[in-house]
Amino acid sequence: MHILITGANRGIGAGLAAAYRDRGAEVTATARDAAGLHPLDVTDPMSIRALADKLGDRALDLLICNAGVYVDKGQSLDDGFAPDLWAETFAVNVTGVFLTVQALLPNLARGAAPKIAIIASQMGSSTRASGGSYIYRASKAAAINLGRNLAADLKPRGMAVGVYHPGWVQTDMGGAGAEITPEASVAGLVARLDALSLGATGRFETWDGRAHPF
Repeated sequence: MHILITGANRGIGAGLAAAYRDRGAEVTATARDAAGLHPLDVTDPMSIRALADKLGDRALDLLICNAGVYVDKGQSLDDGFAPDLWAETFAVNVTGVFLTVQALLPNLARGAAPKIAIIASQMGSSTRASGGSYIYRASKAAAINLGRNLAADLKPRGMAVGVYHPGWVQTDMGGAGAEITPEASVAGLVARLDALSLGATGRFETWDGRAHPF
């Protein structure tokens, strides 16, 4: 089984890479700038193309789009949320996901029951909107929508797409006061990805298997 993970240099991404290696899978772990990992900047089409060229015609069974940024934490509605923060966030959290999926479709087409996982967030739920973090919330809402539409288009090709809230995790992004450990999140996500199938494609689920409101 060959798995490619974006943003695998720390936190959930690094945990997923380790978990799948422990299971004997071949893991292509990528990051923008991290020693020992395959270089990939999801905001740079040339970087994405270089990775696809490096993979050549190798089959890919699971693509995990985990790379993400949260640059507007604590910003004020009155004077925050500058345009460059919107551009940076959407380039990573939305456009980067789409371009990575698009570039690796030929590899996924060669995989056995290929799957795509998009790591989103409950903060992208329109139903549970509670204000603040406008840029991050909007980007994750877009990522959820992107995953749903990819699921519709890729199901006829035999590719399943799942969208996941990984939990509020004790990582650099989530903070030390978050609810769950990275290990708990990773174990739950691996279970979700094991269960992902064409019959379940397009769902938005939590790390522990609950359907999440859109």
